[in-house]
Amino acid sequence: MEDKKNKIVAGVLGILLGSLGIHWFYLGNTKRGVIYLLVTVLLCWTVVAPVVMEIVGFIEGLIMLMKTDSEFDALYNKAPNTTE
Repeated sequence: MEDKKNKIVAGVLGILLGSLGIHWFYLGNTKRGVIYLLVTVLLCWTVVAPVVMEIVGFIEGLIMLMKTDSEFDALYNKAPNTTE
């Protein structure tokens, strides 16, 4: 069974390290995390891309923190399908 993800941790990671997609890695969405990371690292010379990614991550972190526990659990702590 997977560990239950904490909305406080996910939100704070989004606020502090949003441009690197760390909050998505924490939530188990590695594809989205890799996209954030690649955009920030590969386009760091533009300065605009990392700033935009940080703003997006910051907003996502705030949204995660504002969700109720049940809303957060429904989105990010889904029970795995158990077929017997």
